[in-house]
Amino acid sequence: MPDAPVLGHAGTAKKVKLDDSAFGARFSGPLVHQSVRAEQAARRRGTAATKTRGKVSGGGAKPWRQKGTGRARAGSSRSPIWTGGGTVFGPQPRSYTFKVNRKEQRAALRSALSLHAGRGSIAILDASAFTEPKTRQALDLLEDWKLPTEPWPALVVLAPEESAAALSFRNLARVAVLTAENVGVADLLGAATLLISEPALQALTVRTAKPTRGEAAA
Repeated sequence: MPDAPVLGHAGTAKKVKLDDSAFGARFSGPLVHQSVRAEQAARRRGTAATKTRGKVSGGGAKPWRQKGTGRARAGSSRSPIWTGGGTVFGPQPRSYTFKVNRKEQRAALRSALSLHAGRGSIAILDASAFTEPKTRQALDLLEDWKLPTEPWPALVVLAPEESAAALSFRNLARVAVLTAENVGVADLLGAATLLISEPALQALTVRTAKPTRGEAAA
């Protein structure tokens, strides 16, 4: 069963056992790739737009008469072949989101968490040590973490009520602070180290639980 050290805990070194189903799963590359694509696509605004010939201003009058000029006939100066004309088949506002099944999402989340647990880049944060926001305390805690490499970029996952710890970490460079409900697979893979409070750890473990028969049918 994987475990993780507790940072910010006074006294002797303490470790917490991690749930084996959530942090000891086999890595599934295809599911992780699909989930990351879905999360990144959902973040796209999709507001790019171009004007067609019907939306470009002007061009109401025929540039010249139909016959007798020796030039090619033209009905509007806003034709797509004219400078300043409309755009043909240009981008229009759209949604880039696509569906990933709940079972696949949870499996991808388990894979990302298990990756951190397997390489020892996960630790548990004792958020009670932060009685008030202190950025210096947060930086010292990360620097004291015994890792073979630098702990950045880091992802700190906290519960909503742990505001003092969140305010302490959020001003650090290359450190992202998220709640357990908002953490995605892309966030976990983009972090070199993962720091989770105990309430957030419980919430993440619940999120990764395999859906029941009623949930799978929903």
